[in-house]
Amino acid sequence: MLIIGIVFIAANLRAPLTSVGSLVDLIRGSLHISNTLAGMITTLPLFAFAVFSPFAPKLARRFGTKLVLLWSLIFLMFGIILRSLSGVFGLFLGTAILGLSISVGNVLIPSLIKGEFPERVGVMTGIYSVSMNVFAALASGISIPIAGMGLGWAGALSIWAALTFLSIILWIPQIKRRKHEMTIIEETADIEIETDKEDIQEEIEKIEVVKGEVVEKVNLWKSPLAWQVTIYMGLQSLVFYCMVAWLPDILIHQGMDSGKAGWMLSLMQLALIPITFVGSVLAGRKANQRSLVIIGSLCVLVGFFGLLFGGSGFAFLWIIILGIGGGFTFSLSMMFFSLRTRNADEAARLSGMAQSIGYLLAAFGPMLLGFLYDSTNNWTLPLIMLIGVAVVCLFSGLGASRDLYVGLSQDSKTTRKYIVSNSD
Repeated sequence: MLIIGIVFIAANLRAPLTSVGSLVDLIRGSLHISNTLAGMITTLPLFAFAVFSPFAPKLARRFGTKLVLLWSLIFLMFGIILRSLSGVFGLFLGTAILGLSISVGNVLIPSLIKGEFPERVGVMTGIYSVSMNVFAALASGISIPIAGMGLGWAGALSIWAALTFLSIILWIPQIKRRKHEMTIIEETADIEIETDKEDIQEEIEKIEVVKGEVVEKVNLWKSPLAWQVTIYMGLQSLVFYCMVAWLPDILIHQGMDSGKAGWMLSLMQLALIPITFVGSVLAGRKANQRSLVIIGSLCVLVGFFGLLFGGSGFAFLWIIILGIGGGFTFSLSMMFFSLRTRNADEAARLSGMAQSIGYLLAAFGPMLLGFLYDSTNNWTLPLIMLIGVAVVCLFSGLGASRDLYVGLSQDSKTTRKYIVSNSD
């Protein structure tokens, strides 16, 4: 049930966002808003990710990860409904609410996987990533057909509240299970204290010492490794959202018709899906992930060079290669939250830091690309900029993939043995 719950939460983390892209023209015409405001429908959630991501770990420490995830789903459902049914004000307020809600899931699911599946981080991150991207691609593809069935853009967006409601139902047993486990722990502790108070006091003192060693607070903002993970996360997000925003326009400018250009964006997302699983599993089996970083970045670079110099005749090939590269870079960015940290709390804080800065970069990326195109009336300079971003992403990934933990300079294998022996 925990795995099923994670799969359904992951399904909610992109679909409410990607369902908007193909409906922007309908929304703009229906509500009579400007192109600038229409563009904010896409960028507002990214700013919400950037603002709220650092607070999610604090909420998890205060109230528990599973309970915070439940409330994030409830607010997400409310935001989806408000976005669809309440005019211009509701559209933007609902979009902001769902952006804040999704940011909680973005940050806490990797740390939950770290805590609940420490020996299966790669497989579980792969399952989580595939669910997220499958529903993202599905939402992009079915929005227009659903709107054309008489439901309009509001109906096409509001149907995702049903998925969120189902996810809430499937997640509630995790809250009941947590309460049951806490009750058992408290009852066991009471029995032990009554039978031998001196022995239990000694054990408590030992546990406090172990906790002080293992859950040592690391200032991530001063950790070079944490910043390398953050930059890698941010730049791969920037590349992805730039492609989501502008890939069809780039291909149309090269002579492709608009219908085929839209399918090329779907093709990129479909190529990305299996690689997110494969990349996560492979990353979890390696001490360091440099080879995967190199493969992912080279695929991205080949895809961009192909778009720049290869012509539209082989566009499908460049798009598939871009999707493969994007699958590797995305899965690695998710895996680094677990692989470069020692415990679930640290993973949550690194995830919050990386996603806060990362989505801030991602929000400005499409706007910068559009500005460069408006300035030159050509996609050459924007593509060159993306090539430069991919190169920087490669070098930050080489640093982030080292077999180390954030805040520690020792080899991570030695550190793991030290922590396990103390915990025992």
